[in-house]
Amino acid sequence: MNRHATPTPAIRAKFSDPDVTATGETRAQVPLTGLETLWFNTGTLCNIECLRCYIESSPSNDRLVYLTAEEVTRYLDEAREMGAPLREVGFTGGEPFLNPQMIAMTEAALAAGHECLILTNAMRPMMRKRVQAGLVDLIARYGDKLTLRVSLDHHMPAHHDEERGAGSYAATLAGMRWLRDAGARMAVAGRTIWGETDADARAGYAALFAREGIAIDAHDRTMTVLFPEMSESAEPPEITSACWGILGKSPESVMCSNARMVVKRKGAERPSVAACTLLPYAEGFDLGETLTQASRPVKLNHRFCATFCVLGGASCSG
Repeated sequence: MNRHATPTPAIRAKFSDPDVTATGETRAQVPLTGLETLWFNTGTLCNIECLRCYIESSPSNDRLVYLTAEEVTRYLDEAREMGAPLREVGFTGGEPFLNPQMIAMTEAALAAGHECLILTNAMRPMMRKRVQAGLVDLIARYGDKLTLRVSLDHHMPAHHDEERGAGSYAATLAGMRWLRDAGARMAVAGRTIWGETDADARAGYAALFAREGIAIDAHDRTMTVLFPEMSESAEPPEITSACWGILGKSPESVMCSNARMVVKRKGAERPSVAACTLLPYAEGFDLGETLTQASRPVKLNHRFCATFCVLGGASCSG
């Protein structure tokens, strides 16, 4: 071996170094330009187990435990004290309506003057009489400030049931009909994993909404949100600082520039703040216990940063 030869650079695995990519380039990062959306994960327990759930929600997954209305209010108060331009409060799970304090948490967000978005499968947990009564009351008092985004993976029953289980399409549609009759503002979240064009998918949803008398615009991308598929085994390119110019995008276009998510991990004394709704378990994406601590830049060191946000152009926000 020639002792004067230039050493061979160490080979890195992709997404292993928060600062540098596998090829030695500077990894992209996203500063928080202003906290506009604050998400709360109400817990990972769910009434069903989907085939491809990025957060692995199920009837037995309690890695993220139930938040309380007191904890939600504490973060809303902190956001106000920070002077955050908070517009929207979102609730996700798991299935949020399994959380016994879901109505109280929603009311806390609405009473604080924020728009509120709840992601739900609109199945049995939402259809309990106590929950229905609470929703009817909130709809009457806050109207369009509250939106329920229903997970309807496809406009055809077979594809939806393939993902969520036999009979789930019918149960979700029954929930949507109840929301329609209750005067709720609704949106829909679908998936793009069946090779259908965007235009064909939206035409299918539009036909369904017209048939059911559901007031959702299938061609409005904030009301009918079609999410790209995510996989831990996918091999997307890493996002470098040079990618912004190459892709014609800016860090402000990525949702961690204006959003954070509060989670409470099993065994933890207090909730903490994750960088993103998609990465509640990922090491390195927990930013601290307070919104102030979580205001630092986020380094795009995960496959989902590439497939969902930067290259997929998707956002969980309404």
